[in-house]
Amino acid sequence: MSDSFEKNVPEHVAFIMDGNGRWAKKRSLPRIAGHKQGAEAARRVTQLAADAGIQYITLFGFSSENWKRPKDEIQELMKLLRYYLRSETAELHKNNARLRVIGDRSAFDADIIQLIKNAEKLTENNDGITVVIALNYGGRHDIAQATQRIARAALENGTVPSAQEIENQFAAHLFTAGMPEPDLMVRTSGEHRISNFLLWQCSYAEFFFTETLWPDFGKADLDEALSAFAKRDRRFGGLTSSAERV
Repeated sequence: MSDSFEKNVPEHVAFIMDGNGRWAKKRSLPRIAGHKQGAEAARRVTQLAADAGIQYITLFGFSSENWKRPKDEIQELMKLLRYYLRSETAELHKNNARLRVIGDRSAFDADIIQLIKNAEKLTENNDGITVVIALNYGGRHDIAQATQRIARAALENGTVPSAQEIENQFAAHLFTAGMPEPDLMVRTSGEHRISNFLLWQCSYAEFFFTETLWPDFGKADLDEALSAFAKRDRRFGGLTSSAERV
């Protein structure tokens, strides 16, 4: 691991965990087997990220579009979610990790909502890595609900904020309020799109795409992503000192 790698570790890495179904299909296994291995990969990556000094990871666990999948697959995914929330919360707490869930919880069964609340409550005072799971999350909906909150406040106050004022306060109304924006977005399985994930938050994120299927994602893959990130020139719309001399 190079010095530049160590000095340029991103604070927040977001993961689009793609390829579970293809992983299972390659092995002639049911799709749920791929999702189970994907959950194992999530556990593995959480520990690897903590070891690397990353402070936040966000895992795209279930998108608002995933409800369109076959009913039996959704039922299996909900079983897996229940299992994860029950089995992993204690482990996260033991490792001083904090769990946070973003997205619209209203579509989930009451027991799942309660498991989420219990997990967040148990780990809320931990100060290690923060593991954010996006459930029933969509970036467009996130922006829309934030806009609705701002509009409601404007009606109550009887004033219309300026565009700059809205932009300045917008992040505080997103599901990710209080979190740093992702520095790096990683997508597995060879796809090159962000699929309605953290649209506002990733305005200045670096992107890393890998052919590795999510269940196979491990230390070598994370190291490759972090090494690529360390070499990026993050200008945020400005100029680097070298560019200014040109």
